[in-house]
Amino acid sequence: MNALCDDLEAEQQALDEIVAPLPPDQWDRPTPAPGWAVRDQIGHLAFFDRAAVLAATDESAFREEAERIMTGAADPSAEFGRSVGPADLLGLWRTGRTEMVALFRTLDPGHRLPWYGPAMSAASFATARLMETWAHARDVADGLGVGQPATDRLRHVAHIGVRARPFSYVINGLEVPAGEVRVELVPPAGGDQWTWGDAGAVDRVTGPALDFCLVVTQRRHLADTALVVEGPLATEWMGIAQAFAGPPGEGRRAGQFT
Repeated sequence: MNALCDDLEAEQQALDEIVAPLPPDQWDRPTPAPGWAVRDQIGHLAFFDRAAVLAATDESAFREEAERIMTGAADPSAEFGRSVGPADLLGLWRTGRTEMVALFRTLDPGHRLPWYGPAMSAASFATARLMETWAHARDVADGLGVGQPATDRLRHVAHIGVRARPFSYVINGLEVPAGEVRVELVPPAGGDQWTWGDAGAVDRVTGPALDFCLVVTQRRHLADTALVVEGPLATEWMGIAQAFAGPPGEGRRAGQFT
């Protein structure tokens, strides 16, 4: 858990370094997520980091709040992010994420925590928060037109993307097909490939780890990546891949970032 939390903190700090120097007017700059400004991305992370603390400390209270959120029409994280000025929002995000990570460090990796979908182990929960942080940081970076260096922390994002393959079908009302998909990814720093699935599987996804992570978090259209997708199972999955909880995402249109 400590090693995982170290990576989570590093991902949070990388985003912090992008938004901390921004003048107030830049917090209202739009990002590629329709209707979401920079402040909405940070507000979303801050809101759900606080929800993670509640899930780990008061399961009953979390379930009550989760039911209100899931049956409501509005996104409470958006209201949260727009209720205060940029400096205060940055402070709330920093405070909440620090409390969350400190709490995660005390948990057994296998300890089950409730969430808005199925319950998760503490290790999977921390991985999901890292994935969310990285994905929303990508939106912020794209909106501001700044770089987001790829690191080997993407292995966490890729892992949850592979593990979420059945969820991608379920959330779209589809039956999960039988058969494996082999995933072989080139790490950002080079070296040995990251692999998942049966090495003999006919269906395969291969290419840069960054591109795979962008597709499974729906930050890039498959057509705008260097991924090679072989076989009907792999093709179908990459068309609906979703590593994050919630309803099917809108994704990004082909050519949006070319």
